Amino acid sequence: MTSVCVFGAGAIGGLVAARLQAAGTDVSIVARGPHRAAIEANGLLLLSGGERILTRPRVADAAELGPQDYVLITLKAQGIEPALPQLRHLIGPRTTIIAAINGIPWWYTYGLPAPFTDRRIKAVDPEGAVWAALPPAQTLGCIVYPAAEIVEPGVVNHTYGDRFILGEPDGARTERAALISRLMIDAGLKAPVRPRIRDDIWVKLWGNMAFNPISALTGATLDVITSDPGTRALARSMMLEGAAIAEALGVRFAIDVEKRIDGAAEVGAHKTSMLQDLERGRPIEIEALLGAVVEMAGWVDIPAPISASVLALVRQRARIAGV
Repeated sequence: MTSVCVFGAGAIGGLVAARLQAAGTDVSIVARGPHRAAIEANGLLLLSGGERILTRPRVADAAELGPQDYVLITLKAQGIEPALPQLRHLIGPRTTIIAAINGIPWWYTYGLPAPFTDRRIKAVDPEGAVWAALPPAQTLGCIVYPAAEIVEPGVVNHTYGDRFILGEPDGARTERAALISRLMIDAGLKAPVRPRIRDDIWVKLWGNMAFNPISALTGATLDVITSDPGTRALARSMMLEGAAIAEALGVRFAIDVEKRIDGAAEVGAHKTSMLQDLERGRPIEIEALLGAVVEMAGWVDIPAPISASVLALVRQRARIAGV
């Protein structure tokens, strides 16, 4: 049977683990603190669309589990490098790593045309440690669209969305991608395999690079950011800078900037993850969402003064908040 380990089984990881386990997949989770203790004692309870799905995935330390067929990483981007000593136990030569993270991932430049081929992105992997420990050749991209939260230890409430877009960095159709896609679809999730995964990364990042930092600076929810003339204009300017950088790196956008902003507006009075983290005193995901974009602007000689200014302000805001 195919073995799947969900590493960092918080809200999104818990959603996937519960769905896969309920569908009969062999699932292990690596979690910590009260959440782990509650799952060990009472199981993992998923609340979703009126359903109550109680599962009992194996809960263990990474060293106990050993190499897995698939390792689904559902950490914040800045949490990956500190977790490498544990993750190494799960990665064997045949392990497929699924990077279910926001922003620009460490593997992004793997296989890109020269002069960007295998170039280190210092904002997300300063010393190249993540690249070395989690080989890009073994990695699948994954863009996460569902929203979920841990309402109490051991209990995950899934509020909307069920789509996880998968893709090989080189766009190939592979059995490893097809297999995990089938397992996730059988578990009631949408998991298409796309040939141009970087295009899909940027569709989500396009909004996150603007809305998340603006929310951190203003405390505004998405409905306010997208309807206020000042913050909407700021978001649009940042997104246009991002689009120019992405297109210089070979990305193609299927929608225009106004439609992307309008799509965010439809979410309503939602606090971005960055604003939630800031309010809770947690480290924020600014480098993967915006720091990497500003860094790559230098690679392609495209100015991004507005994004760079917002990045500097958010970094200062984080220092003041002590996160």
